[in-house]
Amino acid sequence: MVDVRWYLDPSRRGRDEYARGHLPGASFLDVDADLAGPGGARGGPLGRHPWPPEAKVSQVLGALGLRPSDLVVAYDDQSGAIAARLWYLLRAHGHEAVALLDGGFRKWTAEERPLSTEVPAPSPTTYPVRLRPGFVLAKGEVDASRDLVLDARAGERYRGESEPIDPRPGHIPGARSAPFTENLTADAVPLFRPSSELRARYEALGAGTREPVVYCGSGVTACHDLLALHLAGLGGRLYAGSWSEWSSDPTLPVATGPE
Repeated sequence: MVDVRWYLDPSRRGRDEYARGHLPGASFLDVDADLAGPGGARGGPLGRHPWPPEAKVSQVLGALGLRPSDLVVAYDDQSGAIAARLWYLLRAHGHEAVALLDGGFRKWTAEERPLSTEVPAPSPTTYPVRLRPGFVLAKGEVDASRDLVLDARAGERYRGESEPIDPRPGHIPGARSAPFTENLTADAVPLFRPSSELRARYEALGAGTREPVVYCGSGVTACHDLLALHLAGLGGRLYAGSWSEWSSDPTLPVATGPE
């Protein structure tokens, strides 16, 4: 079990929330420190959460005491928006035994299940990793004339009406809006919609006829769409640098509006 709570608000820290109480036996991984490569910065040329190099992934997974046969269950308190990054990172490096706890911390506490403040002390392992071809794309490989490019951010950011974080508002020309929040039910504690509904959603966007390439602000919540596509029986790939990288490059075009 791995706690992947993280917040865009700099006044909140996932590690602090983990220390206050987490699922028994869970370890903690931080998006910035553990699930991203060096050089990430707002307005930086690599985007806010660059894809981590293989050596770093190996070190992080080894520090968890992980073995290739172990089942990893990731959770957060944002309906999987953050934990999906770990799900995709593991699968991208060949670790198939990984799942996301649907409903996460919120559902766990709503059901009054036990929490712990104990921090596991696993025996480190040497975890072999190799990034699987085609799982992660660089910006030069994103081609909306060939692939179905999906934007997992909120609709107002896609349309360019609001951009609170990254250098330029708008979206990659040719991309379609696919907010990750629409993968979820409208319950008090949102869960993933049934696979049949997810398949209908993404087929309506064009999946099934073209392979999806998904991006978001920094390559984190895009993984929620990729998990939804997986549940729907459809494939997809991650543009890791996402909008934070694309919008930092003045030579790249930007589109605004609903299309």
